[in-house]
Amino acid sequence: MKHKLHIIIGSTRPGRVGPLFAKWFADFAREHGKFEPVLVDIADFDLPVFDEPKHPRLGQYENEHTKRWSQTIAEGDAFVFVTPEYNYFIPAPLVNAITYLVNEWHYKPAGFLSYGGVSGGLRAVESAKTLLNTLKVVPIPEGVPVPNYPQFLVDGEFKPSDLITTGAKIMLDELDRWAGTLEKLRPPKQAAVAA
Repeated sequence: MKHKLHIIIGSTRPGRVGPLFAKWFADFAREHGKFEPVLVDIADFDLPVFDEPKHPRLGQYENEHTKRWSQTIAEGDAFVFVTPEYNYFIPAPLVNAITYLVNEWHYKPAGFLSYGGVSGGLRAVESAKTLLNTLKVVPIPEGVPVPNYPQFLVDGEFKPSDLITTGAKIMLDELDRWAGTLEKLRPPKQAAVAA
């Protein structure tokens, strides 16, 4: 069975372009052949600013939106975060979504497809890695930065350069290695906590 790769769209703002990048990456990952890609848009979960009364490490969720989010993340074996850079940081909704859970993230690898200006969102990625490390996620060094991203958007589609597609292949190869290795540290098939 292929590992599930959850491609998480990290921006919720109107007019966002993250879904274009995520769709392209899901198709690319499907062609790559080592993962079952799953698009996960945090906007679909309508997560308010963290509103659970108990610490997420307990898994005693009271809100339906948290239970749905928990189930979704628990089902993933690896993640690719598709994120813009806002003020050298990842978007607040992505920070919030990550913070909602603890155990569901454990022992899974993560990569990034980041986009922005000249840095391609790399400063945002570095900010996210610290947060993910505290949740026992393994952020890999390989990533897919998209600098000055509007140049790659043509007629409402993402048209990557050869350099970007090469980077995506390398990142997927590494995620596959890590997913297989880290799977041994998790329970046989992680179910949602307190579903």
